[in-house]
Amino acid sequence: MSKSIIRCTWSQRTPIMQAYHDEEWGVPQYDSRALWEMLMLEGFQAGLSWSVILNKREAFLRAFKNFDPEKVARFKEADILRLLDNPGIVRSRAKIEATIGGARIYLAMQQAGEDFSKFVWDMAGGKPIQLKGPIPAKTPLSEEMSKALKKRGFKFAGPVIVYAWMQAVGITNDHAPDCFRRKTVQSHSAK
Repeated sequence: MSKSIIRCTWSQRTPIMQAYHDEEWGVPQYDSRALWEMLMLEGFQAGLSWSVILNKREAFLRAFKNFDPEKVARFKEADILRLLDNPGIVRSRAKIEATIGGARIYLAMQQAGEDFSKFVWDMAGGKPIQLKGPIPAKTPLSEEMSKALKKRGFKFAGPVIVYAWMQAVGITNDHAPDCFRRKTVQSHSAK
């Protein structure tokens, strides 16, 4: 890990965290399916370190059919049991069921003509929020999004999880002011 490049402090713990920080975290994501996938992964992270999820990410992708909502929505009890027996993922029945339910909700929104990306980005004002101060655990916007997601039926979508998701998908730019990624991520904001 290079010492000459200034990064957000949290990213310097492991090479996988650094790569995630340098390549993905905070880059504005507008693809509905990718936004849904990350929300599901953030739900699995509840009560755990994000590094646990990153280390298991490939196994999650295999287990959940590349987070294809149409495939995940068809999962039945046999699939839940298969997933509960998979040491490569976080084996929580509640979180697995929440992901299957989340796929069904995502598809119901789509079938009703509601784009998931538009749904979340409209609440954020259509563009990333550039924060520079202390990083909060939640914000009024994450509370609003959490309520809207829960109203739709999403689980593991409390305001703290939602805020971590907002950071991950670039709804908010929380890179440290001196982090080399801050300006790069900010430049992605012009959509």
